Amino acid sequence: MGTILPYLTARCTCGCSVSGTVAAVTYSCCVLPVDRLSRVHGLENIVGLIAVVVATSVVARRIGVLSPILLVLVGIAISFIPGVLEVELDPEVVLLGILPPILYVAALETSVPAFRFNLRPILLLAVGLVLFTAVAVGLTLHMLLPRVPLAMCFALGAVVAPPDAVAATAVARRIGLPRRIVTVLEGESLINDATALVTLRVAVAAAIGEAVDAWSITRTASIAVIGGVAIGVAGGIVLGFLHKRVENPLIDNALSLLTPWLVFLPAERIHASGVVAVVVCGLALGHRMPTLMSAASRLQMDAFWRMVKFLLEGAVFLLVGLQLRALIQEVERSFWFTVGCLAAVVGVVVVARIVWLFPTVYLARLIPRVRRRDPAPAMAAPAVISWAGMRGAVTLAAALSLPAPAAAGHYPRGLFVILAFGVIVATLVLQGATLPTVARWLNVPGDDEKEDALAEASVQHEASRAGKARLEEVAEDAPEGVVERLRQVALSRSNLAWERLGRSDRETPSAAYARLRREMLNAEREVFRQARDTGKIPEETLRQAQRDMDLEESLLERGDL
Repeated sequence: MGTILPYLTARCTCGCSVSGTVAAVTYSCCVLPVDRLSRVHGLENIVGLIAVVVATSVVARRIGVLSPILLVLVGIAISFIPGVLEVELDPEVVLLGILPPILYVAALETSVPAFRFNLRPILLLAVGLVLFTAVAVGLTLHMLLPRVPLAMCFALGAVVAPPDAVAATAVARRIGLPRRIVTVLEGESLINDATALVTLRVAVAAAIGEAVDAWSITRTASIAVIGGVAIGVAGGIVLGFLHKRVENPLIDNALSLLTPWLVFLPAERIHASGVVAVVVCGLALGHRMPTLMSAASRLQMDAFWRMVKFLLEGAVFLLVGLQLRALIQEVERSFWFTVGCLAAVVGVVVVARIVWLFPTVYLARLIPRVRRRDPAPAMAAPAVISWAGMRGAVTLAAALSLPAPAAAGHYPRGLFVILAFGVIVATLVLQGATLPTVARWLNVPGDDEKEDALAEASVQHEASRAGKARLEEVAEDAPEGVVERLRQVALSRSNLAWERLGRSDRETPSAAYARLRREMLNAEREVFRQARDTGKIPEETLRQAQRDMDLEESLLERGDL
């Protein structure tokens, strides 16, 4: 017997009356309240997601827990509350909607010289380790489920192979790991998704009966890499050209918002890697950003992308947790069998990273050219990197994109998806929560802050000299008072950089200036506010004055005034 649909009668805003069942009536002039309620419910979910992300992030900072870990746990708890944030994670939303901007902003912030210097370890992790993990997990799973096609076991291996950058780099920066370790982890996360998705594509093709041989695999990988690089380079050239000629900061940042999809979608259209295209384009634009955009555009873009990155990264981890209840209902195997498979897969994922990392780090130094260019690091460095293998939303999205069982050899799809979810939670909680302790136990030396400050002071001194030299060239007709003021600005910047090398137990002249000037700005703001309230100045004047004072105070935060 079919489902009985409710019979509705409603009146639209134009006054006409419409009756019928939800499924049987089409509406040409109005929208029924049922449809409107559906849209309102969707909006409520979006607002709820953002609210939970913000609140959980605040709590995470207060209690000293990584936001991704707490967001996943909060999502798991909420998933068992009926009627609250019942959001189904669409893999297309993550892979096409969320992944491109997250990768793009990460690439913008990546140092191209550091990325190039560490390209060998990055590729060994992002390509070699992903393939090694996919094979190891696939073989292990096939031993546990011998009736499941080996290709689908390799597909799950590809799904759980790529670590997520957000959690690892968040820990690395918070506990002060060396800059090179952070660069390697960030570089790995920029590329490993491409390797995993291409591997997944090949494995699924084999599982559904397509002809897969060495030539087809090579062709698929070549198209993905070469096509992605080509589109990324082309996008960097074209979009760099546009950025350089756009003067309006709003238009400049709107173009920046579109950039990830402007290269990702064409790459996917030709079966190239959209991930590679976005990363290459982001690296190219980020490296040249100081010469492509105006100062106003860069300031606005930095604030905009920081907010987008915060919301997207928080939302994906919360969405991961929210899926648990629905995923459990799809599992057809027994509880203990599922737990056993999960323990085996998590163990292989963790051990594979350790087994791969140490030989590739130290055996490579047997090559004299590699050893001369990059001496072997202390054991603590690869040990920390080997423990920074937390998985994220891409793993679950890829698992949800697996084909229907009937099309791929009747494999247990529900079990595969719950295994991917379990790997995410286990690695986040097991490795993410203990990585700071591991780093302290290994006594990983951080970057020398004094050396960094000395380098900055030296470069700032050269920059101030160049600025003053340019000032003397162009200041022929300028009033002497203006020229002298600019000389003092250059001198203050140079002195500030050297002050950072001094003792930290006493207030420096720059710190005293910032403290006193901040008090002055507060008093000035109050005068402007009262003038607005009494009608002496319009709202527009207050906003402009407020903006100028805010810009000055933002410089005081770092001490640049």
